Amino acid sequence: MSQENVEIVRQAHEAFNRPDLGVFDIDALYRHTDPSFVVDWSRSHGLEAGTYQGEAATRRFWDTFFEAFERVVVEPLDFVDHGEWVVVPHHLRALGRSGIEVEAHSAVVFTVRDGRIVEMRLYRSTAEALEAVGLEG
Repeated sequence: MSQENVEIVRQAHEAFNRPDLGVFDIDALYRHTDPSFVVDWSRSHGLEAGTYQGEAATRRFWDTFFEAFERVVVEPLDFVDHGEWVVVPHHLRALGRSGIEVEAHSAVVFTVRDGRIVEMRLYRSTAEALEAVGLEG
């Protein structure tokens, strides 16, 4: 089942992240999520640090996040399979509306149950994300 979870996360990521356009397709992400979907961005030092639950709240989070950027590209570096969790270390490059370029390395842990993404949790490092799911970083 866990390899299926990796494929669900990969498909959601590919649909959601459009590096060719520098935009994200929010609706594509929600085709893979559970109605009670949680985005936990509480570890962020950036915009909108907090935890959001349900489609309305998580969509508001994404809207606010992407308002600050003209272009955002998230490059996944790996998809680490660990049961119901898929750890995705990534490299983010963004161009702010003011012209400032931002780069960041972090990791997101996706929790997948019954074929649906139920949570995305941001971590500032891959080691921290792997430790959170019981793996060594």
